[in-house]
Amino acid sequence: MGWEGDEVKSGPGAPEEASVAGAAESAAADDAKVAAAIAAAEAAGPANGESVRVDSWIWAVRLIKTRSLGATACKGGHVRVNGQNVKPSHTLRVGDEVRLRHEGRERIVIVKRLIRKRVGAPVAVQCYVDNSPPPPPVSY
Repeated sequence: MGWEGDEVKSGPGAPEEASVAGAAESAAADDAKVAAAIAAAEAAGPANGESVRVDSWIWAVRLIKTRSLGATACKGGHVRVNGQNVKPSHTLRVGDEVRLRHEGRERIVIVKRLIRKRVGAPVAVQCYVDNSPPPPPVSY
């Protein structure tokens, strides 16, 4: 006995159908968000003929927390581009190999996309190819 107007889903697969539809809608929304974020990253990229500084790029793709930490890492010899120690103002090009020693770990990335402004993590990982060795195991 139910109230008038109450809708009760019953039968085989009723709850599963709802969850599958919800998951599909969520995945489509996530894809749309990532696509919008990629468009924003492309808009954040340099115009034709402009360059991107290495300290700015490693901050924008979230390899380091702040741009000033990126500059400090460059000055301290912790950033190498194509095997050469670089200054913070060194300009990057697509295809450059960037090696960064930070927090006891070496990150080795190949530049896929030049961006100037910091973007979200899902977009940031699309701006480089990560060739880094796995992080050291955590001991307790």
